[in-house]
Amino acid sequence: MPRYLVVANQTLGGGQLLSKVKEVAAAEPSTFHVLVPSTPPSDHAWLEAEARSLAEERLRRALVRFAEMGVEADGEVGDEHPIDAIRDLLERDEAFDAIILSTLPPGVSRWLRTDLVSRAGAFGIPVIHVVGQKEPAGV
Repeated sequence: MPRYLVVANQTLGGGQLLSKVKEVAAAEPSTFHVLVPSTPPSDHAWLEAEARSLAEERLRRALVRFAEMGVEADGEVGDEHPIDAIRDLLERDEAFDAIILSTLPPGVSRWLRTDLVSRAGAFGIPVIHVVGQKEPAGV
C-alpha cells in the first residue's frame, strides 16, 4: 500500500491540500504520515514552546479532518526547518512513495524562498507540490 509523507504547516487545513489527499486516496488505498514543522510565527515575537504548540494543534486538527474523509493517517511535529524535519524522519528509515509538500503561494511562502520543493526532491522521493492558502485561525 503506498505511503505518503504530507509536509505542511500554515496550509495544513486548507482546501487545496485536503483535495490533493482525497484525490490520492481515491486513486488507490494509501496511508499518510503528516509532518508539521514547528515553524515559528512571523507576525510576533515567539517562544519555541509556542511554535511547537501551534504545530501540535494543527496536526491534531488535520488528523481529525483526514479521519473524517476516511483517510488513514498518523503524524508528528518536527524541526522548525522543514528540510531538517524531513531529513530527521527519513534518517529513521521511514519509507515513503512520495512527499506531498504544501506551501503558501509564491511571494508569501518562506518555504518557496528557500527552494524547499527542489531541496526535498534531492531525497530521491517524488515531490507533489500543492500551493494552498493559510488556514484560518481557530479552524
